[in-house]
Amino acid sequence: EVQLQASGGGLVQAGESLRLSCATSGFSFSDYVIAWFRQAPGKEREGLGCISIGTGVVGYLHSVAGRFTISSDNAKSTVYLQMNSLSPEDTAIYYCAAMPLSNYECYKPAFVTGWGQGTQVTVSS
Repeated sequence: EVQLQASGGGLVQAGESLRLSCATSGFSFSDYVIAWFRQAPGKEREGLGCISIGTGVVGYLHSVAGRFTISSDNAKSTVYLQMNSLSPEDTAIYYCAAMPLSNYECYKPAFVTGWGQGTQVTVSS
């Protein structure tokens, strides 16, 4: 069973940084793509980027590229989302998600086969 648990959210001020973690279990880490999504109140869930564990290939949504970085610790089966220069517009619940390497599109929730529970990120101005 694909299991993911996101953590590391909190309240920060604009301009600060935050690192989210996504601990995974129950599946072969290298056979999946791990993606990060976020959902702000009243908005649709938005794909931020993903990492292919087996190949190390990473992709980012254009609006966060250069501020957000996705990385992985394969020994810990954990994926990270480093977020820098945060602004109030980044306030949302952040989710990590798994997609099989054989069938994925990085930014589309329809391809997700397992979701983490979400962690709240609030950025004050």
